[in-house]
Amino acid sequence: MILQKIISKTSRKVRQDAKDAKLSFVTFSFFLGVLSVLRALARKKKSKVLVITMYCTLLFFACSGKKTPEDVQPASTAAAKAKPLAILQTGEHPLWFQLTEKGPVLLESIEDAIFSAALIPWPLALHICFFREKENELIMVVNRDGFMKLAPYDGAVKGLALYRFSGGEFWRQYTAGGFVFYEDKPAALLYLDDRFLDSDSHLPLPRTWTFNMESNALLPLNIPALEIFPAEEGWNADTLRAGSDNRWYYRVKRQGAEPEIRMLRTADLANAGVEISLEDFQNSAPREPENFEHPLLPALPENFIYTGIGFVDGSLFACWEEQEDFNIGAAGFLLVKP
Repeated sequence: MILQKIISKTSRKVRQDAKDAKLSFVTFSFFLGVLSVLRALARKKKSKVLVITMYCTLLFFACSGKKTPEDVQPASTAAAKAKPLAILQTGEHPLWFQLTEKGPVLLESIEDAIFSAALIPWPLALHICFFREKENELIMVVNRDGFMKLAPYDGAVKGLALYRFSGGEFWRQYTAGGFVFYEDKPAALLYLDDRFLDSDSHLPLPRTWTFNMESNALLPLNIPALEIFPAEEGWNADTLRAGSDNRWYYRVKRQGAEPEIRMLRTADLANAGVEISLEDFQNSAPREPENFEHPLLPALPENFIYTGIGFVDGSLFACWEEQEDFNIGAAGFLLVKP
């Protein structure tokens, strides 16, 4: 128990040091990897001498060296517009990233993610819930955080630019329920999910968000088909998706003495939808494979799975999660190039 408290305090110190000293991805990831091992040893009641030795080693490194790996270069600060977190050089060795509240963290290997995050219900957990490929770019929606984007970078250091567009504390209150392109803009839908946790938050307003490359800030975006059911009147829109018939499907709910649920379809999100049956709404959902496989994907630890694969600028992208029943623990993505 004492060791667990020491480890918890060290974790907070390392994260603060990383923020204050602007440590590189690999240095910060090294700290997280060691902390993961410490937690595992403490839980399994391994040698206290070994744990304490590793703890002291961690503190030493927390106060010293700041090295940047060759495959993850710090982004240039010369650009006045949206700035990438890093420029990635992908190759045959996978780049593993884990999601945190401060953004993605580079791991030495997927093994570092074991025991690194608590298992919590999926609507409350950080994970990549949607992603789309568009014009040699890949855009992700991170639940409880915002957007991320991977795009080719032709600056002094060439590679894949990794951008983050965070919604901060506002987004941490809500669950992402959809990702579409509206008027050629990426649009994410937020909703209030209180099935697993009572919340005193109001319904999200605005509830649809986008970004552009002028800055790393998120921007509200009105979608007329949804605004017919205003949040101010208690409507909670929890689903928005494209159907296999090239039409848009969405669902809205309202609590009260007589709860209401409406499922709708429209050919144009600029116009009102028409109500459809539950069967039609369920049948509109895209069919996703149960298992994602590719020869380049490494094996994952027990209870970890791949939840989607795609391609960006010749590199294979895959998102992964630690799952148990309806819960998600660690989550992130990898990049690898043949």
